[in-house]
Amino acid sequence: MMKTNFKKPELMSPIKDWASLEACKKYCDAVYFGVEDLNLRARSDAIKIFELKPFAEECHKNKIKAYLTINSVIYDVDIKRAEKLVEKAKISGIDAVIIWDPAVIEIARKWKMPFIISTQANVSNIDTIKFYKNLGAGRVVLARELSLEQIRKIKREVKNIEIEAFVHGAMCVGISGRCILSSYLFGKSSNCGSCAQPCRKEWFLTDEDGNSFASEGKYFLNAKDLCMIEFVPELIESGIDSFKIEGRRRDPKYIETTARCYREAIDSYFDKTFSDEKVKKWKKELINVYNRGFSTGFYFGEPGKEGISYNQADNISRYKKELIGNIKHCYPKAGAISLDLKHIGVKIGDKIIIEGAKTFIEQEISSIEVENKKVKKALKGQEVAILVNGTVANGDKVFIIKKR
Repeated sequence: MMKTNFKKPELMSPIKDWASLEACKKYCDAVYFGVEDLNLRARSDAIKIFELKPFAEECHKNKIKAYLTINSVIYDVDIKRAEKLVEKAKISGIDAVIIWDPAVIEIARKWKMPFIISTQANVSNIDTIKFYKNLGAGRVVLARELSLEQIRKIKREVKNIEIEAFVHGAMCVGISGRCILSSYLFGKSSNCGSCAQPCRKEWFLTDEDGNSFASEGKYFLNAKDLCMIEFVPELIESGIDSFKIEGRRRDPKYIETTARCYREAIDSYFDKTFSDEKVKKWKKELINVYNRGFSTGFYFGEPGKEGISYNQADNISRYKKELIGNIKHCYPKAGAISLDLKHIGVKIGDKIIIEGAKTFIEQEISSIEVENKKVKKALKGQEVAILVNGTVANGDKVFIIKKR
């Protein structure tokens, strides 16, 4: 029988935009996100600096903590911007900033802003955790290269500071993401949020005469995604305080699915219903959203060649989203929308996703009307009306989910 006298960990989801919050707000306890500046996902900037206060308020309304990342490399020209960002986070009610640069730590201390030490600091030992604790850090995000046994030891010996660890999402072949390959090859710094992901590209081994050599495959550096869903009990019992899902560039469907599956897994542990059957169900759902194949990373030792996806670099999900069209008109009283089927036809029972600036709805089509007549299917080029299960806006995109 599973022990349940352990602390329930926080579940933290990545946020790309407002729609991402809509997707995960029923499942997560906290979210982390960046704005236009000084974070490692520079292109995930749909939340603007001036929106920090309303975004924090929306999170708190849903009993979710909001963590702002300021974790890029900080140069002298960045110091003033970093201070303005910490100040804005403080007055906006952001719960903590995720940082690692000593200059930004000093800024956070000056503004009495709670801070979490980013995985960019590559924290791998007890003494370093104690060092950051003495500086005032409330939490440390551990290096991804630690094993579960090392994490257990840290939790046994370090008190009064929280430990956060990644449990799902992309893995990087650079130490805790500290990679310079993108800068060398493309002039785009991964440490400043602009990684061109050369590790996901095809690589060929040849000699100076152009002869190719046999190898495991073409994608030598393409690490599989981390997936620890079946080991949630072990992670809880290790004492990890916060389970972090990676994926601030991924779409709301990914964010919804990962948050929901890990929420169910955590809750199942504590209500003693965690089972192999549930694990199979969760894995099936996780495989159906963006992933590069799964591994357990460094949790149970060096991942080795089993941790690399040699033959395919990008998404291996069996499902894809195809754009149907954009919402033309909304009819809130009728709970319906109209749209032109510019790209593909639809039928009753099709699974669709509606996404917008602040919209995320996943549902089946239960009703279709063409020229005020109910039909079972509609063809590309027709204008249709369909019922929707939530609040949407003109211009929102409507996708159909199809098998590859």
